[in-house]
Amino acid sequence: QVQLVESGGGLVQAGGSLRLSCAASGRMFSSYNMGWFRQAPGKEREFVAAITWSGGTTYYADSVKGRFTISRDNAENAVKLQMNSLKPEDTADYYCHAGYGGYDYWGQGTQVTVSS
Repeated sequence: QVQLVESGGGLVQAGGSLRLSCAASGRMFSSYNMGWFRQAPGKEREFVAAITWSGGTTYYADSVKGRFTISRDNAENAVKLQMNSLKPEDTADYYCHAGYGGYDYWGQGTQVTVSS
């Protein structure tokens, strides 16, 4: 089992940057594919970015391509999401996700607010 704790959210002006972190505890972190999802008020949770267990492949939602970068450090059991050129529409609760072998784990979320 994996426990996930996000941090790094906050309030930022449009055009600014934030870096989200996800600290994972538990065994076999390096086996998990990791990702970030977000949920804006009144909307469904949506995919943002993902990275494979080795870090060799990354995936991004079209809405964040070129602005967000996902990375992982298996030695430190951590996943990061660097968010640049933030827009008001990026405002949401951001959730870290771990997936492996049909199991899914979620963090509690961290709030990101982008003011115009």
